Amino acid sequence: MPRFFQRRPVRIIGIALIVAVLLIASLALGSLKHYSPQNYIQLILDGLRAGSIYALMAMGFVVVYSVTGIINFAQGEFVMLGAMICLSVDAMNLPLSPALKMIAAIAAGVLLTTGIGILMERLTIYPARRSSAVTLIIITIGVTITLRAAALLIWGADPHVLPAFTTLALEDRIFRFGGVMIQAQSLWIWATLAVILILLYVFLQRTLIGKALRACAVNRRAAQLMGINPSRMSMLAFALAAALGAVGGIVLGPVTRPIYDMGVMLGLRGFVAAIIGGLVSVPGVVVGGLLLGVIENLAAGVTDPAFKSVVSFIILIAILLLRPQGILGGGEKSTEEL
Repeated sequence: MPRFFQRRPVRIIGIALIVAVLLIASLALGSLKHYSPQNYIQLILDGLRAGSIYALMAMGFVVVYSVTGIINFAQGEFVMLGAMICLSVDAMNLPLSPALKMIAAIAAGVLLTTGIGILMERLTIYPARRSSAVTLIIITIGVTITLRAAALLIWGADPHVLPAFTTLALEDRIFRFGGVMIQAQSLWIWATLAVILILLYVFLQRTLIGKALRACAVNRRAAQLMGINPSRMSMLAFALAAALGAVGGIVLGPVTRPIYDMGVMLGLRGFVAAIIGGLVSVPGVVVGGLLLGVIENLAAGVTDPAFKSVVSFIILIAILLLRPQGILGGGEKSTEEL
């Protein structure tokens, strides 16, 4: 690509033009269906809800890739495991009130999924840490297949239900504002993303372990010379990624029907969001996730719902062809051996 198109002002103008074209196309197609402004607002809000989940998954991709140089395709399965473990614990006959049982189920979903992420890194990635990046990525794909098969054996092929956080029942509270409906669970999803961003910022910027993790992300060899153990940071990165995926699956559970293979498409969309953000910037992938959610929901709303799954892959192919380092990324990150 010519150097001219890599300049930041030109890139920002280009992104603005692309967004403007997409909005104009959406308005034109929506007018054929006689959409009102409320319809567009509804599509955008629903897209932001889905985009928040993509952003949580994309942060998991970024944490692992920054520290290890690996694209962890098991990230979608962490989302599935968080939701499945949470609903299983919530369905148990525990001597707790519904609110306390939900809190226990959420804690179990996050903690057990985090433990699975640590075991994955220790049993599969760590023994092969000196292998090529391609080999390690293939290992994560193998883990993905294994976790999905295990989930099928444990929970079966039927979809399950998880109660809404607000009502602790299957029926969620709905707020209406001038023809626009917002589920209470959407507010939980947006609040969760905001809290996770704040906690992740504090952890990475204000704690010693977080600074060690950032040091490994910048230069693992130099961090090792300063006394930081890259292998432990790799384990921590997988633990964080698993926890982020679990949280995403748990807050998503009440607005969908969790099933053993839900991680497939969610993981791919999280990967697309990470690619949009450049794979190295947490704020970048959050913006990428929100953009992806809004774009694909608008496209499906003004065309056909079946087109929703296609949009993500069109965006992925376009980015890889035109700007492999991501729309919001500044450049590719070199990796070193652990």
